[in-house]
Amino acid sequence: MAIDNNNPLENNNTPTPGGSDGSNDNKRSRRKKPRRDGRGSNTQTNQSNSSARKGKSRRDDKTTQALATQTAVDPQESLDSAAETAAAEAEGGIKAIGNQRIIPFMKIEKPMALLSLLMVIGSIIAIAVNGLNLGLDFTGGVSADVRYEQSVEQVDVIQALAENGFDDAVVQYLGTNKELLVRLPPQSDNIDGLNASLSDALALADNDAEISNVNIIGSQVGNEVYLNSVLAIALALACMLGYVALRFQFKLALGAVLSLFHDAVVTIGVFALFGFPFDLTVLAAVLALIGYSLNDTIVVYDRIRENFRRVRGITPRQTIDLSLTETLRRTIMTISTVLLVVLAMMFLGGDGLYWFSVALFIGLLAGTYSSTYIASSIPLRMGLSRDDFVVKVKPEFEEEIVNFNDPKMFEQD
Repeated sequence: MAIDNNNPLENNNTPTPGGSDGSNDNKRSRRKKPRRDGRGSNTQTNQSNSSARKGKSRRDDKTTQALATQTAVDPQESLDSAAETAAAEAEGGIKAIGNQRIIPFMKIEKPMALLSLLMVIGSIIAIAVNGLNLGLDFTGGVSADVRYEQSVEQVDVIQALAENGFDDAVVQYLGTNKELLVRLPPQSDNIDGLNASLSDALALADNDAEISNVNIIGSQVGNEVYLNSVLAIALALACMLGYVALRFQFKLALGAVLSLFHDAVVTIGVFALFGFPFDLTVLAAVLALIGYSLNDTIVVYDRIRENFRRVRGITPRQTIDLSLTETLRRTIMTISTVLLVVLAMMFLGGDGLYWFSVALFIGLLAGTYSSTYIASSIPLRMGLSRDDFVVKVKPEFEEEIVNFNDPKMFEQD
């Protein structure tokens, strides 16, 4: 469609050089009187505007010069930052983000990995050579519920049983200090004669004992309990592997399971090396230790994943060091409070909780160490990087960019 150039509106609105009627082409009106505000003529106003423009130009020049100076200083600042980083590494820490120093945990990962390997191999050898000093729960024996008329001490009952030929007895309180559980090694299968012998052995001066129940546990039942205990530990480790793999990443899951295996094997190996009694209470301590160690490892893993997504410009090793440094205070406070409770049970809980507390004490030390140098170093050796935590868009879900470059849209009729 052709455009009409004879537009009356445009002709009427077009100003003429001489005025509205175009008659005075060579005349221009000039103001001869001052402005109404009385602040001077146009010449003064133009001079002030010129001064303002000059001042603004100077300020712009200064700003440009400052930016140029800053750009010129940037290389020097980078050199200073490199010098500070080198000095921090010489002092034992490295500069990662701003002025924050992080502890280089991974700097000694190889010696710690060698130490862990030696501890696991030594524990396995101790278990294979010495074996475990299995308690009555695994080997079988006699279990009796005893009630005294007055309060009694566990040491007095054990001493009375030893004087009457019942050695290696285990005595535990059942709620009060008048009710006890007495466990003995395998005895004769004659229950009537066993009841009479135990009644005579348990009778103390001015404190009679009443035996309410006697159970004889066979060796076959003890073997079944032992196998079920081993299966319980293996099942717990397998469930932990699946949980961490789904919650975080498989590399982290493998490191977590190996650290848990390290904690359990080292704790059991210490019991085998020194011949400590291993019963169901110690097994419960090992299972509780697996849960505690996994909780500590999950806290570290969560911070590692967060820092891989949040922090840019540092290596994976520095990211793990930063995460361990940030969780160090929490780890120290947690292990301190738990160890305080464990030590209280060890020295004040009596014989029933003593070996349970010993197993927890050994496992807590091993678990805190493994969360730092096993659960974190193994994923790093497997090539853990930021790509493992960044969600990537699949090619079939990527948006297609469409450009409308149809030449017919710009043609005119």
